Amino acid sequence: MPRLGLLHGRAWAVLFGQLRRPPGAVCIGAVHSHSQVAEAALATQLKPHQEKSNFIIKTPKGTRDLSPQQMVVREKIIDMVVSCFKRHGAKGLDTPAFELKEMLTEKYGEDSGLIYDLKDQGGELLSLRYDLTVPFARYLAMNKVKKMKRYHVGNVWRRESPTIVQGRYREFCQCDFDIAGQFDPMIPDAECLKIMCEILSGLQLGDFLIKMSWKDVRHEMVAKKGLAAEIADRIGDYVQCHGGVSLVEQMFQDPRLSQNKQALEGLGDLKLLFEYLTLFGIAEKISFDLSLARGLDYYTGVIYEAVLLQPPAHAEEEPLNVGSVAAGGRYDGLVGMFDPKGHKVPCVGLSIGVERIFSIVEQRMKTFGENIRTTETQVFVATPQKNFLQERLKLIAELWDAGLKAELMYKNNPKLLTQLHYCENMGIPLVVIIGEQELKEGVIKLRSVASREEVAITRENLVAEIQKRLSES
Repeated sequence: MPRLGLLHGRAWAVLFGQLRRPPGAVCIGAVHSHSQVAEAALATQLKPHQEKSNFIIKTPKGTRDLSPQQMVVREKIIDMVVSCFKRHGAKGLDTPAFELKEMLTEKYGEDSGLIYDLKDQGGELLSLRYDLTVPFARYLAMNKVKKMKRYHVGNVWRRESPTIVQGRYREFCQCDFDIAGQFDPMIPDAECLKIMCEILSGLQLGDFLIKMSWKDVRHEMVAKKGLAAEIADRIGDYVQCHGGVSLVEQMFQDPRLSQNKQALEGLGDLKLLFEYLTLFGIAEKISFDLSLARGLDYYTGVIYEAVLLQPPAHAEEEPLNVGSVAAGGRYDGLVGMFDPKGHKVPCVGLSIGVERIFSIVEQRMKTFGENIRTTETQVFVATPQKNFLQERLKLIAELWDAGLKAELMYKNNPKLLTQLHYCENMGIPLVVIIGEQELKEGVIKLRSVASREEVAITRENLVAEIQKRLSES
C-alpha cells in the first residue's frame, strides 16, 4: 500500500522550516523565507479586491459550462453514439487539441479564417484543431497507415458567430467515424450512411432525412470519370425531379444516358450505392438535394447531411431549428496532402453534431420537466445514532471494495431523517442502516427507499443481497 502524507499548509511550512533534511533527500514545496510567504499571502488577499470593480465572472463568448444534470444527458448521447461506432468495428483514436498551423492551412477553403491561432510557443506556430478529420488524415500520413476504421470523440474550436439557441458554439464536441483504405466501391459509403441512420433513430429525435449533394456527384462524374457536362446535367434533371431511390432505374432507361459509357459507369456507382442502402433497409431515408453545397475544400466525392424533418412530436414543444444534426462525405485526397510523396489513402466518414442534438433533447426535457439523476449511487450508509462514524466508514469501505457505488454523509452525528430525505431527493434506491442494536446482533438493516420496507441482513450476506436487489430493479 502506498503511504500518503497529508499536512495542513501552515504545518507543512513549519516542518520544512524546522526539520533538517537527510543528505541527498529531495525537498518538495519548501518555502524559501518567511518574507516570501508574507508577500505571497498579501498579494493573494489584495488581488481580488483590486480587480473586483471591473471584473465580470462569465464564460467566454460561444462557450458554456455544463451542469451535472446536463452532463448526464450529454454522456448518454455520446455513449449511444460511441456504442454504435464500436458495433461497426471502429477503433478509438485521439489527437492533440492543437496542431502545427501549417497542418491546418489550405484545408478548409473560406472557413480557414475561423481557425483559432495560438501565440508562438517555443518556436512553433500552433492552431486549435478545427475538426477531427484533418488531424486523422495527418495521423494516417505520419504513421503510414493505409487502412483503418476509427472513431474519435473530442472538442474542436471555430471562431464563428455562436448561436446558442441552435446549438452552435465556438467550442463544441464532435463524434466522428471514418473508414480509410482502398475498398470496393460504395461499401464503406453505404455503411457510413447506415451508421448515421442507426444513431439518429436510436436517439429518437423524430423523423429525419439524409440529403446527398448532387453538386458533388456531378463534380465526381465530370472531373474523375470524364463525363460530358451536358450528360451530367441530364442526370441532374432526373435528380431534381425524382430525388430518391427510384431515379436510378429511370435514368438507366434514358437513351441519352444509357448510350454513354461514362454515364453508365457513374450511374452504376449510384445504383450500387442504392442497392446497398436498400439491403441495409435505409434507402427511403436518402434523398438527393441540389441545394446542398460543399462546406470544406477536402471533400472529393459525395457529401451528405442529416436534417430533422417533422416538427416535434408533442404539441407542447416549440420548434427548434438546429440545421443539420449529422454530416459527412468522401475525401480521397486529404491524406495525400500530408504525405511527402503524395500517396493517397481514400477515406469516407461522418460526424455527429452532439451539441445540436443535445439542444433538442435539453429543450424536450425542460418542456416536460423530466427529473435527472446526477449520480449513480446505489446504496447509502446511514445511522440513527451518534458516535457511529467509525462503523459507517468501515461499512462503506466494504461496499466500495465489493464494487458497489455508495455514499455517506460527511458528519459525525447526522440525523436519520436528514439521511433518508437525501436518498429520496437523489434517487438512491437502497439504504443500509447500522446502529447499536444491529452491531450487537451482527446484522445490517437494508431499506428500500421507494417502499420504505426494512429487513435485517447478516453482514456477510449484505453485499450479495444488495447486488441481487439491484439486478432485479
